[in-house]
Amino acid sequence: MPRFYFHIRRGDEVTQDPEGSELASAAQARQEAILSAREILSQRVLNGEPIDGDAFEITRADGTIVSTLSFRSVLDLR
Repeated sequence: MPRFYFHIRRGDEVTQDPEGSELASAAQARQEAILSAREILSQRVLNGEPIDGDAFEITRADGTIVSTLSFRSVLDLR
């Protein structure tokens, strides 16, 4: 199974995911990123921290970016 990494980009800074996760596909990795972003955002809301501007850069083991997911995109702000 391929390994995907979920790096967090905040502006020019990138926090590297050193472990990654073995997932069946890029689509499954994106779904995992959506769930993780929602979890991170829920903690930020509880702590009164900003929730805008961060994104996951989902990469393969070779560093190729397969998807970018802004945290804001996982919120339903209706």
